[in-house]
Amino acid sequence: MAISRAQLVKELEPGLNALFGLEYKNYENEHEQIYTMETSDRAFEEEVMESGFGEAPVKNEGAGVAYDQAQEVYTARYTHETIALAFSLTEEAVEDNLYDRLSARYTKALARSMAQTKQIKAAAVLNGAFTTSIGGDGKPLCATDHPTLGGPDLRNELSTPADLSETSLEQALIDIAAFTDERGLKIAVQGLKLIIPKELMFTADRILKSTLRASTADNAINAIRNMGMVPQGYTVNHFLTDPDAFFIRTDAPNGMKGFTRVAIKTGFEGDFDTGNVRYKARERYSFGFSDPRGIFGSPGD
Repeated sequence: MAISRAQLVKELEPGLNALFGLEYKNYENEHEQIYTMETSDRAFEEEVMESGFGEAPVKNEGAGVAYDQAQEVYTARYTHETIALAFSLTEEAVEDNLYDRLSARYTKALARSMAQTKQIKAAAVLNGAFTTSIGGDGKPLCATDHPTLGGPDLRNELSTPADLSETSLEQALIDIAAFTDERGLKIAVQGLKLIIPKELMFTADRILKSTLRASTADNAINAIRNMGMVPQGYTVNHFLTDPDAFFIRTDAPNGMKGFTRVAIKTGFEGDFDTGNVRYKARERYSFGFSDPRGIFGSPGD
């Protein structure tokens, strides 16, 4: 249904001092702090987890060499969604508006809606990390029992849920350093960036930037800061819904990923019969994860 003069009564009369409500600043592109973005040219993308070989056994003198097998483990699929929104203005509403170009004002509002939707979609993977964001191995993104092929279960979640603190962050970094591959071989992975909701930004700043240990009477160094752990610091994502959950993005390849299938496009057209003008915005993308080793999380206590 087109926006008509009935929805814009005050803008048709003289004496209006200001129009407001569409000038707010936005939280821009926070998804780029979580995901490695790639482009796609098909309806969906798939990434396959492969296993290497296990630990090499001793070969006794005169005995034959042992053979091992490698195989595909599971497939992660990214199915792109189409996101679109439109509005329409009547010819009379455009003609009789006294204060502003309606099309320019509402086109900005359209862009704002599209941008914020993208941030909500991106944060949804972390918002469901412990329950609904299911990966190729059939487990949630963050779990204590990701199955592996011949190795111990992978744990990318604290064994005992805890709020963000110096102690819980240190334990998370220790757990990340203990990651193994699908066959149980140790891999060199480290935490890069702390991802937190707005409620934890002051806590994170104290933990990562204090010269001495935060919130203690001990005259001891801040080991996390002193050792250069979490080198990219912290980032606040304003679309995370759990006030005490926190995440650490690691440097494991092919972890958190997003695909752009079609970048945002806008367009407009007029209708000959009614004179109405229609405006549309559309884009296609997906967010998800391939290797759960790319993130470590705690739902909080």
